[in-house]
Order: sequence, then structure tokens, then C-alpha cells
Amino acid sequence: MRHGPAALVLLLVFGAAVALVGGCLARSAGPGSPDRHASHPPAAAVLPATAAGFNTTDIAWLQLMIAMEERALLLLDLGAGPGRSPAVRGLAGRLRQAHAGELRRLRAGLGRTGLPSRNPHEGHDMPGMATPAELAALGAATGGAFDRLFLTRLREHVEQTALVSRSEQVSGMDRATRDLAAAIVRNRTAERGLLDEIES
Repeated sequence: MRHGPAALVLLLVFGAAVALVGGCLARSAGPGSPDRHASHPPAAAVLPATAAGFNTTDIAWLQLMIAMEERALLLLDLGAGPGRSPAVRGLAGRLRQAHAGELRRLRAGLGRTGLPSRNPHEGHDMPGMATPAELAALGAATGGAFDRLFLTRLREHVEQTALVSRSEQVSGMDRATRDLAAAIVRNRTAERGLLDEIES
């Protein structure tokens, strides 16, 4: 797993949405880049005025998770594509449906805040996200090489989204948003078990 110091801040400073957004890492999409975890300066636009009933942690978590799930669906599309091993294709297809459902709930949650639906993390590559370069490498891989890369990228997503969702459970204010975070943590526990099985 690829978690730099800023990602640890994101996970450990409860109650501060700046930690969630300041931990957003812009990883270079270029292969062989020497610094794939350079800190991305937090943008004020990511944390607009708090909507009634929500705190800044709720808002930052919803925005971050939407961006991460959008990228995860691209990964899962590759895994569910033709020519993949039956085990990987079955896992990717199953998880794609589940993650698409999570994304709908996350977008609905952000909609309840009354804030814009635009993605403030556009162009950012964060821990747990497959970068464009990594997705391109996956698209070119076949056989066992594809399986190994795919499962590595998927596990990174599972682990990172579980971590940030546990932070929302602790520091969020809106009950429905915290409940969604709890549901995602439960989903990630189940997904971790599926990954363990396929990798054993």
C-alpha cells in the first residue's frame, strides 16, 4: 500500500476536514516519476461553507469518496472485461455493481448538502486510487500479470476507503452520512475477505 505522510494526517486528525483534503495527494501520472506522493495544496473550494446539519468532515468525506469510487469503477470495468480469468472477472463484476450502488448513495448524500456536484478532486491522484498510468498499464497487461496488478490496485482502494470511512464515523456530524460510512466499512471488510480468497 502506498500511503505517504500526508495520507496519515488525513486518517489520524479527527474532526478537521482540512486533514481530509490536505491529505489529498497529487501523484504524477507519468511512469517512473520520482515523487508519486507529492502533497497537493488544499484548495479552499473543496471546503465550502458548511451546509446545515453537516460539518466539514462530512462534506470532505463525501467529495473524496465520490472521486475515489469514480476511479474504482474504471478499474473494475477493466477487471470485468473479456479475456480476464474467470475468478477476476467474477470478482470485478460483483464489486462493480456494489460500488456503483455506493457511488449513487454518496452522490445523493452530497446532494442533501445543497453543495455543487462538481468534483473538487478532478485531476488529483490520491492514495487508494489507480492513476491513469496504472490503468493504462492494466489495460495492456494480460494473463497472470493482469491479475496481480488488478488485485493490488483493488486492495489499495479497499484498504484506503475503509480507513477514511472510519474517520468519517468518528468525526462526522450528519447521522445518515456516518451510517453510510459504516456501511462502506462493512462492505470493505467483506471485500477484503474476497480478495484474501482469490489470492490464496
